[in-house]
Amino acid sequence: MFNNLKNYFFVFLTILPFVVNVNLLFSQPSLQKELDAIFGNLKLSNQTEKLNRFFEIYWDYQMRTYPTFATYMGVSDYNHRWIDISLEAYDQRNEDLRTFTKAIKKFDRSKLDDTSRLNFDLFKRTIDTNIESIPYKNEYMPVNQMGGFHLSVPRVLKMMPASNLKDYENILARLGGVPAQIDQIIVLLEKGLAEGITPPKITLRDIPQTIENLIAAETEESVFFTPFKKFPEMIGPDKQNELKQKAKIVIIEKVYPAYQKLHDYFVEKYLPRTRDPIGLSSLPNGKVWYEYNIKYYTTTNLTAKEIHEIGLKEVKRIRNEMESIIKSTGFKGSFSEFTEFLRTDPQFFFDTSDELLAAYRDIAKRIDPELVKLFGKLPRLPYGVIAVPSYSEKSQTTAYYNGGSLEAGRPGYFYANTYDLKSRPKWEMEALTIHEAVPGHHLQIALAQEMENVPKFRNMSSYTAFVEGWGLYSESLGEELGMYKDPYSKFGQLTYEMWRAIRLVVDTGMHAFGWTRQQAIDYFIQNSAKTEHDITVEIDRYIVWPGQALAYKIGELKIKEMRKKASDALGEKFDIRGFHDAVLGNGAVPLDLLELQINEWIESQKSKN
Repeated sequence: MFNNLKNYFFVFLTILPFVVNVNLLFSQPSLQKELDAIFGNLKLSNQTEKLNRFFEIYWDYQMRTYPTFATYMGVSDYNHRWIDISLEAYDQRNEDLRTFTKAIKKFDRSKLDDTSRLNFDLFKRTIDTNIESIPYKNEYMPVNQMGGFHLSVPRVLKMMPASNLKDYENILARLGGVPAQIDQIIVLLEKGLAEGITPPKITLRDIPQTIENLIAAETEESVFFTPFKKFPEMIGPDKQNELKQKAKIVIIEKVYPAYQKLHDYFVEKYLPRTRDPIGLSSLPNGKVWYEYNIKYYTTTNLTAKEIHEIGLKEVKRIRNEMESIIKSTGFKGSFSEFTEFLRTDPQFFFDTSDELLAAYRDIAKRIDPELVKLFGKLPRLPYGVIAVPSYSEKSQTTAYYNGGSLEAGRPGYFYANTYDLKSRPKWEMEALTIHEAVPGHHLQIALAQEMENVPKFRNMSSYTAFVEGWGLYSESLGEELGMYKDPYSKFGQLTYEMWRAIRLVVDTGMHAFGWTRQQAIDYFIQNSAKTEHDITVEIDRYIVWPGQALAYKIGELKIKEMRKKASDALGEKFDIRGFHDAVLGNGAVPLDLLELQINEWIESQKSKN
């Protein structure tokens, strides 16, 4: 989806799509020597100790290599740098993956304890999967309507600490590195054109305007200047003025010209040469690439045809439930007339963005105290509800979640899109809040980050089928949380479940079976109450993220399957709080390992008095 190390950083990369940055001269220590030293270190007396040292080296490597990820994690050592995305750096990182693979094979798995075996298995599986992705050149498409460096810079600035002079110097250093980064992005885009690997032209239509939106007329109103609007008391007025002037200079002389360069290149040279076909199958090795994406995102061996059929079956089932809700409201008319009513009647929409955000916050506050009914363990990290930034809202989805960090002192955030209020109906809000905030993404991701006595990569493991499967499963908990009392909100929950079922049909349809973009939009409209703007944005999302949207429904179905199995096997012994804690207890894992751990939990519950 985003880069070769996507398994580890899905949460981070969802927050900061395509955070790809530059560090041309940074010299890394010899990775091979670091790893070789593990096996010659006599102080490490057994395989488990050696493996733990291996994971420490791996994590330090990640912090050095991906400085913006280090910032996200609260590690400030590299806050002045960006990630190197030169072609040579990609080659080196691919070689580093192979180096880690060779090293992990030196361990004797049979001599590890149970916990270390799980760590070993997850790490090896992830590295192997990422090595398998090397032939599929996602890096040649570093910009699309969902994300890119042009959007990542303000997001990175937002999460950077700003509590002392060094922090502000780091911010200035990163701003000063923007031109070199954009030069590297243009090289990648050119390479993509040469190899015939680009996003479809239709999905890129709003990017020039998005870039223009970030080049503000007044420097002090720029999103790049935001960190310099407020200073800690320890920085005196004279120093504040000095930092402000430096910021203005770097924005005017470096950042804005670099963004203008990207804009002009995109409009004049890149966009006219991008592809017209929308399916991934139209790219070199596209059919095999899509098969890989299915395997990667769903953590299963399901085929495109099998997933397509699951989608059709789920659409039919959910449609029947939706028809029952319509009947319960007393509405006289067809399904399409009811959905048109939901899309257009003024009673279902707010007049102002502030009203919309206030309503989301109210829903979140109503959910919070109910969580103890369904969970034995809750995270310490708080979360908030804020608006999607105005410069990117037009092409962004309805909402998304940005993870926080206890170590960095940063809360998680549920971002709600306030663009085009007539496409943001009230009846979808409860399901959306449950998915993006609690008990969905915030609860799951924060709990994973707070796991103790595990290698740090485990805190950030983020298999899409698990993470998004949990988010969708969480929506089904609404009634148990006291939500969906209004039939329209219940219909909204079903609309969201239908939305994820439709994805199975249209994603495979477009990328494996030759569906057109309009065919996918029409199918979505016929089976959902979501507004046409929302539907169009969603279809374009599936076009540029092939296979990612399949993970939601596939993951949800597995969690529901395991809940039913546990409930049937345990009867009166079944404890929903214990089940949820067992699902979330090891962080994000592939679906087959989730099934294994729930089976073990079931057996452990049977043995209790």
